Amino acid sequence: MTKIMVLNGPNLNMVGIREKNIYGTMSFHDIIELIGEEAKKRGIEADCRQSNHEGDLVDWIQEAYFAQYDGIVMNPGAYTHTSIAIADAVKAIAPVPVVEVHISDIDEREAFRHISYAAPYCIAQIKGHGVKGYIEAMDLIIRHQEQAD
Repeated sequence: MTKIMVLNGPNLNMVGIREKNIYGTMSFHDIIELIGEEAKKRGIEADCRQSNHEGDLVDWIQEAYFAQYDGIVMNPGAYTHTSIAIADAVKAIAPVPVVEVHISDIDEREAFRHISYAAPYCIAQIKGHGVKGYIEAMDLIIRHQEQAD
């Protein structure tokens, strides 16, 4: 069975509460349930995690490599724009495919949000597709895996 780790960074547990005009009204719990339902439809296992701590995200990225996950869907939140450690972790686990996801379109927000340190090491970046971006990212990883086989 295909295993995908879904990582969410700081403050993503607050979606549905914070800045609803940007992140929507769906709660984090509901998003995780949706990801699980969509994963089940695709016959894959989605291991969803969230942390406000950079080191947890780095540890989980490395764990995905050693535990032989088939890919990572990652919304690093604000660490997108600040974390060389997360970028280095993504770079280190190649060839495990990583898709970076953002609920909002980071290119249409503040200038500091236009930079992603991890994006160059990901197979794709999905931004501004709302919660659907997580599902699109899972589909990209499945297609990537099929092409590799």
